[in-house]
Amino acid sequence: MTSVEKFNRISVPTNIIFTSLFMIIALLCVVPVLFVAIISLSSSESIEKIGYSFLPLEWSLDAYSYLWRERSSIGTATFVSVFVTVIGTIIGLYLNATMGYVLSRPSFKLKKFLTYFIFIPMLFSGGLVPSYLINTQVLKLANTYLALILPIAVSSFYIIIMRTFFQTTLPDSIIESAKIDGSSQMRIFFSIVLPISLPVMATIGLFLSFGYWNDWFSAMLYIQSSHLELYPLQYVLISIERNIEFLSRSAQYMSPDSTTATLPAESTRMAIVMIVIIPIALSYPFFQKYFISGLTIGAVKG
Repeated sequence: MTSVEKFNRISVPTNIIFTSLFMIIALLCVVPVLFVAIISLSSSESIEKIGYSFLPLEWSLDAYSYLWRERSSIGTATFVSVFVTVIGTIIGLYLNATMGYVLSRPSFKLKKFLTYFIFIPMLFSGGLVPSYLINTQVLKLANTYLALILPIAVSSFYIIIMRTFFQTTLPDSIIESAKIDGSSQMRIFFSIVLPISLPVMATIGLFLSFGYWNDWFSAMLYIQSSHLELYPLQYVLISIERNIEFLSRSAQYMSPDSTTATLPAESTRMAIVMIVIIPIALSYPFFQKYFISGLTIGAVKG
C-alpha cells in the first residue's frame, strides 16, 4: 500500500463515527415526515387527550375521508399543479439554459452588460407592485395558465449557474468545429450543448419543479375567484385549511350533532401536508445522481 493510499484510507473507528453521524442526520430528515403521517392518521379524540404522539390512542382515517369528499376540487387542482409544474419546468429550463449559454460565449458582445443586468435583480428587487402591474396590465396574464408559469420561470441564480457550467464544462473547440461544419446556433445548442449539460439541467429542473409545485402565491395574485378551474393544488389545500380553521373556531356556536363541529382539524392539516410533499418527494430520487454534480460543477467558478 502506497503512502497516498494510507493517507486516504479511513480507519474503522472514524468510519463508524461518520456512518453513525449520517444515520442520525437521515433520521432527522425522515422522522418528522413519519410523525406528520402518524398525526394525520390519529383521531381527534386522541389528539385532544394526549396531543401529538407517535403512539396515538386511536387511529382514524377521518382526515383523509374529509379530503376525499373534496375530491372534485382537489382533483382539478392536482391536474392544474401537474400541468403547470411540467410545462413550467420545460419553459424555465429552455429560457434559463439559452440565456446562460449566450452569456457563456466569449465572442458575445453584450456579455458583460447582460451579466450585470441579470446580476442586479439578485441584490435588489423592484417589488411586488411593479411586477403585478406588468403581469396584469401590460402582459395581460391575469386568469391564465401563463400567470402561474411565467412569473417564476426565470431566475438570475439559475442563469448564473447555467452560465458557469457552460464556461467550465463546454469546450470552445467543439463549438468552433460545429460552426465550421455549418451548424446554426440553435442546432449547436440542441445537438451538442444540451446532451453535455444533463447534470445541470436536471439540477435546475428539480429546483423549478419544486418551485412550481409549492407555488400558491401566484394564484392568489393573478387568479380571481371566478376562475376556480385555474387554482393549483397548493392554493386549494390552503383554502381548505383556512375553512377548517374557521369552522373549528366557530364550533362553539354549532350544535353537538353537527358534522362540522366534530371536524378533524389537526389531523386534516397534517393530511394536507402529506398530500403536498409525497408526490414531489417521490420525484427526487430520479434527480439525485445529477443534483450534486450539476450544482457543484456550476458553482466552482464565478
